Amino acid sequence: MAQDWDIKPRSEACSKCETPFADRQIYYSALVFGQLGYVRADYCGACWEPIEKAGAPYSTWKGMYRMPPPKPEDPLKKETAEALLRRLIEADDRANVNVAYILAVMLERKRILVERDVHVRDDGAMIRVYEHRQTGETFLIRDPRLGLDQIETVQQEVVAMLGGGAEAAAKTAEGEPTDGADVSIPAEVSTPAQ
Repeated sequence: MAQDWDIKPRSEACSKCETPFADRQIYYSALVFGQLGYVRADYCGACWEPIEKAGAPYSTWKGMYRMPPPKPEDPLKKETAEALLRRLIEADDRANVNVAYILAVMLERKRILVERDVHVRDDGAMIRVYEHRQTGETFLIRDPRLGLDQIETVQQEVVAMLGGGAEAAAKTAEGEPTDGADVSIPAEVSTPAQ
C-alpha cells in the first residue's frame, strides 16, 4: 500500500533496547517499507551498529534527541475556575452573581460547560442552563446582563478570586497582561442583552 503522505513521529526510546533517549543524545533513524507501508524505527548508537551493517533500510539519518518542552500551564486552571464557580453557587450569595456568570462563560469557552437553554423568569431575570460536558451536571446561572461600564470591576474581582491578587487586578485594569488567570471577557458578555 503506497502512501502519498503521512507523519511518522520520533520515538521517545530506542526501538530495540527500549532505553529512553536522554536530552541531546544522538539517535539513528531507519525508514523501511513493509506490508503496512513505511515504518520508522529510532535507535541508540549501540543498537544501530548491527542494523547499519545489515543494510537495506529505505532511508536512514542521524539526529540529536531533544527532550520535548513541558506542556505550558493553562493560564486559567480549569479546576480552579470550576471549583470557584461551584463554591459561589453553593454559597448562594447574590453579591457574586456577576463573578459566577463570568466564570460560567469562561468555562463555556474552555469547553467544560455547554449552554443548553435560556429561560426568562416572570420577574425578568435571565437564567442560563449549562451542562458539564464530562459529568452531565446542570448549572443554572443568572445572567446579570452586564454593561460595558461594569466589566472592568467584575474582571478585577475574578482575577482576585482566582488568586491573581491586587497586583494582577491592577495590571488588568491598566490593560496589561497578567501572570495569573486569563480573564479576558468574551464579546458576548460585554454587550448587555436588552
